Amino acid sequence: MPKDYYKILGVSKTATSDEIKKAFRKLAHQHHPDKNGGDAAKFKEASEAYSVLSDDTKRAHYDQFGSAGGQGGASGFGGQGGAGFGGFDFSGFQNGFSGGEEGYGFDLGDLFGGMFGGGRGGGGRGKTRRGEDIAVDVEITFKDSVYGVDKKILVHKDSKCTHCKGAGNEPGTEMKTCDNCKGKGNIKDVRQSIFGSIAVNRQCEVCLGMGQVPKEKCKQCKGSGIEHKKEEINVHIPAGVEDGEAVRLTGAGEAISGGATGDLFIRIHVPKNAHFKKEGHNIIGDLKIKISDALLGADKQIETVDGPVTVSVPSGVSHGEVLRVKNRGFIIGAGPKRGDLMLKIAVEIPNKLSKNAKALLEDLKREGL
Repeated sequence: MPKDYYKILGVSKTATSDEIKKAFRKLAHQHHPDKNGGDAAKFKEASEAYSVLSDDTKRAHYDQFGSAGGQGGASGFGGQGGAGFGGFDFSGFQNGFSGGEEGYGFDLGDLFGGMFGGGRGGGGRGKTRRGEDIAVDVEITFKDSVYGVDKKILVHKDSKCTHCKGAGNEPGTEMKTCDNCKGKGNIKDVRQSIFGSIAVNRQCEVCLGMGQVPKEKCKQCKGSGIEHKKEEINVHIPAGVEDGEAVRLTGAGEAISGGATGDLFIRIHVPKNAHFKKEGHNIIGDLKIKISDALLGADKQIETVDGPVTVSVPSGVSHGEVLRVKNRGFIIGAGPKRGDLMLKIAVEIPNKLSKNAKALLEDLKREGL
């Protein structure tokens, strides 16, 4: 009974070539035998299905007769082509495997990592190794989030050796050619795979791809170029930063021998303020006033991030009305322009009234107020 190639790839019979390619990428990444949990039989089956459905002529013949025809059986395995995997041609994926499309993209070095030298992290001199990124949490005040602030952060991390500056050799001594890789930075291995014997390059574990090693190792770091230490780092937290945002310091993360230093991410936490909140570039708050202030108007002094500010409340102001105090909000960009302070009027209604207050209100009532 002929195989249902559409079912194998998990696509419909009307699937486009892009949908078929995407489905195969996903299955190939999942089942490749050189990956942990891979399944050689399912990988071969998916490759077989793709070799037919990706070819318009083979697909048309398969749709009509249930076989690809003319290629040594339904799939072309063991047939005439001999391209790629048993007649399967990988040329269509030379660029397509690196796209990251909808989470299924990958490159040949990633998919066939066990055979082609360990994927992205393998490498000889052409591959750049990179230290780990570090994330730390910093809490600032609401006022600091308005103006920005400079902070000193204490981090325990692997850093470049201060004695040899990360070179690994004792200062003043020379480097020599690595005996293990003969200065090439990588070593050629021949490995067996489903494709047969394949020659691959792996990074030299002695010189870490550099091709050279110290004649005399650094006495402080023992030739690693790295030392674990406590480091104080200055960071500028910009004005207008919001709770949950992160500031990135490139090259301030973990250092690594023969590679680039990772980055440091500072996660910002701004506790809620009892009186104000951020809304865009503006600061939003409430202004509580008495009934008499609403009717007659008043000057009210309030405490802001800029210190005490006097706000003029106009007569006849309504409960819920918003007063704007210009240029008292968050700094915009590099400044000096700022957002505004927006104060929502809250007219306080007393729970109890004195006899005199009631009498006065009765007079107002008779006046039609």
